[in-house]
Amino acid sequence: MGKFMGSVDSKALRFVAGFPVVVAAAFVVCAFLLRPDLPEPLAVRWTDDGGASFAPFGAYVSVGAVMIVAAGWLILYQAVPINRPVLMRRIMMGAGLFVTLFVTTVLAAGLLGQTGLADARESRVDTTVLALGSGAAVSLGVIMSFVFKADEQWSPDDDRALQLAIAREADPDLARDNIRLWVHARSSVFVMIAIASVFPSALIAIVVPWLGGLLVVVAIVGAAFLCARVKADRAGLKVLLAGLVPVMNVPAGAISEATAADIKAADYGGWGYRHHDGTAAMLVSSGPAVVVSKTDGQRLAVSGGSPASAARLAEVLTRVSARARRTGGPSEAPGQPES
Repeated sequence: MGKFMGSVDSKALRFVAGFPVVVAAAFVVCAFLLRPDLPEPLAVRWTDDGGASFAPFGAYVSVGAVMIVAAGWLILYQAVPINRPVLMRRIMMGAGLFVTLFVTTVLAAGLLGQTGLADARESRVDTTVLALGSGAAVSLGVIMSFVFKADEQWSPDDDRALQLAIAREADPDLARDNIRLWVHARSSVFVMIAIASVFPSALIAIVVPWLGGLLVVVAIVGAAFLCARVKADRAGLKVLLAGLVPVMNVPAGAISEATAADIKAADYGGWGYRHHDGTAAMLVSSGPAVVVSKTDGQRLAVSGGSPASAARLAEVLTRVSARARRTGGPSEAPGQPES
């Protein structure tokens, strides 16, 4: 029992356990207040001509109450475990509140549509009650998803943040030996890619839809080759094409020199990732970049964004490579937060 309680939000659990029961009890009480004005049996299914299927009053009320409780518990409980994402818990809490109230609304609309009638075959679902109740259920569900505050719990992310804070306290230079930056082509390049692909693909799609779609996909892939995520820390240099595909991974100890320079992409084979004659390059445009010389004689060129960021990237790589040679290998540092 203790293990179970440690894995759930106790406050949310109390609400989840009690709310559907309270709503079901209120439905039962209201149904008995209406009992003198209701026919026997009650309609439980309707067609255009009126009631089509029937059940005794006791069955309608008891099964209805069970449906309210079961639907509420089933969905609301998804917001109780603390190991689930906060956003998911908020959504499920709002959805559970909505479903509980909506089921109650449907049952109530069925009852009120039969009040004052001697024969349930002449009844109709009360659409006014159904519309007003459904609108209120949606509104309250949305409000609940916003106001529900999931209990903050210690997570693996907190462990990593604590380790990072301890490491930074013990080594103040750790933050200086870390840089993360996105590099990408000029916005005008992406605009030209969009113009050169979207308009022709729209015309081609009229005749061959799949070919038009393929042209758009090719354009998106081409644009992705003009974006890269550059990471440099005490472990070395990493470059991820489009932020996902690793194309360069150079240990700090394998770097002999890093220099910021203004280069032409044509000198390294053009834009995108290139590798030939012992030189690798990930350039999104001509301009500020960092040229890295490795201890094995190979060279790398990486776009640096602005002149200032390129200079800082070169500075970090120079410092961490010197540190790695001093200590005899790359220094392992805790994971750094993405920026």
